[in-house]
Amino acid sequence: MRKGYRKEIKWFLIIGFFLFSLDRFSKIWAYHFFAPSQAWENFSFPYGGIKVFQNFLGIDFCLNKVMNPGGAWGLLGSYPLILMPIRLLILFGIIFYFFFGHRESKKTFPLLLIIIGALSNILDYFFYGAVIDLFHFILWGYSFPVFNIADISIFFGIMQLMIKSLMQKKSQKETKHGISHQSSPY
Repeated sequence: MRKGYRKEIKWFLIIGFFLFSLDRFSKIWAYHFFAPSQAWENFSFPYGGIKVFQNFLGIDFCLNKVMNPGGAWGLLGSYPLILMPIRLLILFGIIFYFFFGHRESKKTFPLLLIIIGALSNILDYFFYGAVIDLFHFILWGYSFPVFNIADISIFFGIMQLMIKSLMQKKSQKETKHGISHQSSPY
C-alpha cells in the first residue's frame, strides 16, 4: 500500500460522509418542511418553488420539491419494481469493484462519490417511495431536470472516472509510440 494512501482514504471518507449527511439532511428537510412544487405556483417565480436567484446571466435557480419515482429524469418512473433491483445490482457491483476490483488509488474517490450518491438515492426510495429532488435550474429558458446532492455526487464521480480513463489512455498511447514529455535542450 502506497505511503500516504491511508491519509487520503481518511480524507475521502470524511468528505464522503459530509456529502452523504448533507444530502440526507436536505432531503429530510425538504420532505418534512417543504411543500411540493404545486403549492408554490401562486408565487411569481417561473416553475413555482422558492426563488434563490433570478436572471443571473440568464440563469434562474429555485428550490422545488419533486418526488421522483424513476431514475435519472424520471426514466422508468412507472416501473419501480423493475428499477429497484437494477439500482441495487448496479450499487452492489460498484461496491464489489470498489473493494475487490480496482487497484488504482486514483479511482477510489470517484467510486466513493458514486457509491454515496447511489446509496442515498436508494434510501430515499425505501423511506419515501421516491427520490426527493430539490434543485431546479432554468438555463437560458430551458428548464433543466430537478436534481439533488446525491445526483451531483454521482455525476462528478462518473466525470472523474471518464477524465482519468481518457488521460490514462492518452498516456499509454504516448508511451507506446515513444513520445516523451522530457524537455528538449533546443
